[in-house]
Amino acid sequence: MSRKVIIIGSGFAGLSAASFMAKAGWEVTVIEKHDIPGGRARQMKVDGFTFDMGPSWYWMPDVFERFFAQFGKSVSDYYQLKRLDPSYRVYWPDGPLDIPADFAELKKLFETIEPGAGKQLDKFLEEAAYKYKVGIETLVFKPGQSLVEFLDWDLAKGLLRLDVFSSMKSHVAKYFKDPRLVELMEFPVLFLGALPEHTPALYSLMNYADIKGGTWYPVNGEGMFSIVKAMYDLAISLGVTFCFEQEATEIIVENKIARKLITRSTNKNSQPPITYEADVIIGGADYHHIETQLLPLACRSYSDAYWDKRVMAPGCLIYYVGLNKKLKNILHHSLFFDTSFSVHGKEIYTTKEWPSNPLFYVSATSVTDSKAAPEGCENLFLLIPVASGLENDSEELRNRYFDMIIDRMEKQLGEPIKEAIIYKKSFGNSDFISEYHAFKGNAYGLANTLLQTAVLKPGCRSKKVKNLFYTGQLTVPGPGVPPSLISGEVVANEVIKAYQN
Repeated sequence: MSRKVIIIGSGFAGLSAASFMAKAGWEVTVIEKHDIPGGRARQMKVDGFTFDMGPSWYWMPDVFERFFAQFGKSVSDYYQLKRLDPSYRVYWPDGPLDIPADFAELKKLFETIEPGAGKQLDKFLEEAAYKYKVGIETLVFKPGQSLVEFLDWDLAKGLLRLDVFSSMKSHVAKYFKDPRLVELMEFPVLFLGALPEHTPALYSLMNYADIKGGTWYPVNGEGMFSIVKAMYDLAISLGVTFCFEQEATEIIVENKIARKLITRSTNKNSQPPITYEADVIIGGADYHHIETQLLPLACRSYSDAYWDKRVMAPGCLIYYVGLNKKLKNILHHSLFFDTSFSVHGKEIYTTKEWPSNPLFYVSATSVTDSKAAPEGCENLFLLIPVASGLENDSEELRNRYFDMIIDRMEKQLGEPIKEAIIYKKSFGNSDFISEYHAFKGNAYGLANTLLQTAVLKPGCRSKKVKNLFYTGQLTVPGPGVPPSLISGEVVANEVIKAYQN
């Protein structure tokens, strides 16, 4: 008789873990609060517009190919990718700049901004390529259960070259001086982790992923949700059972063993609680929520004080906007750095306050995929990074920020936008809490600081409950879509290893 595993949550990590567990012969049941899979990567369709509710950047295509290849599949079996060129546009105070996909063209652009910067980019990326190779092939697949995992001679020899103990800020400064180039190389960690001065230079591997790996997009009318659908279809083909509109409410623990999971229905029809039994439970929902709300106090691995000391990656204030016209001068991805990069960074991570004049990001998927919006219309996703844990997330505040960034968009694009809005919905810290039980309303998980790396992250296996494991952005390897796919594989391997006899 095959062993049974319950997975809480059908985000990328949960979907990944489900397929790997099913491949290993386990009977897999996935419990999902919402009526569709995806978690934070859910899809919203309204009035002919199709919105990705969460992740919008497709980087590291090799990670997705690697995932599907382990099941005898390819990305192309599920969706088609288009490389974006330009990769994205950056708006600075002195005007916009398009970032070409072609590396030779990018080097020429760097040279026009700062003489010698093209050659410096070669040197920078040579180091970043090494970090990417070691990081993706070695570091991120470590379960982070013991320092013994890192007693690898090749890894030890290359430790200094990985720049674990120097910061991104100092690392970038060794190669580039122009503020625009510095901000361009620092932005991936600012949006997804911590201030560049507090992020290990190891994460220049993200620059390699950006520049060499490229920025891609699934062009079949489903956007980033194409990945969710592909992973869901794969899991179904492997025999995984999905229970939608079921929210996990309690884990019953007896003698340090999780015996049962209790759920409640989230649909409008009142239904009695359901009890599920399994040999193993994998938590793919918010780690802090599972620890503090589903487990008895004596079974928690981490104290409230521990969680309060965690450095969180940014929260988000997001707007989903539909326009009744096409914009004349916009790319798929746009970064609005037309205000102070350093001030907004400090407001996210240091003073932790609502930003005074924020940077923001715009994704216009309908520029690349006409199916994302009705004919002649535009689909916009606007995102302001904000500090996690902010309160007073009122409609008035959201409207104020929306007006602020739309005014700046209109100025930069040179055309009216506000009068063309026919659909608008906001999603902020309080929504991340109510929809995903996100700790402090976080959008991305833990910041990638040195003291929150590998064994210093919350463990992927409970310290108190023998058959309880965790996956996702609050454990190894960290935040982001590709790391979440890897996280599911890592935890599945740990479960299989623990129960192989």
